[in-house]
Amino acid sequence: MIVTADDFGLAPEVNAAVETAHSNGILTAASLMMGAPAAADAVDRARRMRSLRVGLHIVLTDGYPVSPPSRLPDLVDKSGRFRSDMVRSSVRISVDATVRRQVADEIAAQFEAFVATGLRLDHVDCHKHWHLHPAISGLILDIGERYGMTALRIPSEPVRVLRLIDKQTSSKLSWVTSTCAALLKARVRRRRLLAADRVFGLAWSGAMTEARLAGLLAHLPDGLTEIYFHPATANSFSGAAPGYRYTDELAALVAPRIVFAARDQDIRLIGYSDLAENSGVMSR
Repeated sequence: MIVTADDFGLAPEVNAAVETAHSNGILTAASLMMGAPAAADAVDRARRMRSLRVGLHIVLTDGYPVSPPSRLPDLVDKSGRFRSDMVRSSVRISVDATVRRQVADEIAAQFEAFVATGLRLDHVDCHKHWHLHPAISGLILDIGERYGMTALRIPSEPVRVLRLIDKQTSSKLSWVTSTCAALLKARVRRRRLLAADRVFGLAWSGAMTEARLAGLLAHLPDGLTEIYFHPATANSFSGAAPGYRYTDELAALVAPRIVFAARDQDIRLIGYSDLAENSGVMSR
């Protein structure tokens, strides 16, 4: 089981939670936002936590780029922040080669920034799962290959498991996103990259409570599972998503009964790079 914190670098409150959850809880990995305000602090903490597996959280919306905004005129607004209208931007990326080149340049810049940290690249995922967009995932796959990418998150969540814990839970994947996830899975398999058999965190994003996590551990399917979180030491901070229960997610990661349950002999807490070292383990 891989237990990941997304948005590493977003704010000091997030970074402190990542350190606490890794040192005192079950967190095994974190996804780093290279253009985020507290990225430098996150890198410093990651260098101290040698057992924390760190991946690249590619940001193309709802955040700041690594490249100078002047080089990304079709991707950023007047403040230099990425545009937030993902539907409109998705269409432009699909039909406009100029926009795709800007996306490619920014993806490469974020990989370069990660390499410059000296950290080992454990995995890659994308803010708001925008790598479900076929053009974006194609660019990440091509560019990532140049930077030694070995693992990519496929946001595909089995809702049947969630309903064993909360019968009212519904999938957040529409037929469009489900189709894109299936396409991404096939592309990842062809590239012989690592991917979890399933990912939890979509339906309960921002609300992965102790009770829900305990339920997942009790019903954990066989194979490789990734569960991702958004922990922080406060619920209100610069960049916080409205309604997210950041402190509850942190509490879940360090709760004694969760730590005890994760020590079950049938559960092994790892990062993607722990599997990448074994050439016999590939994505399914």
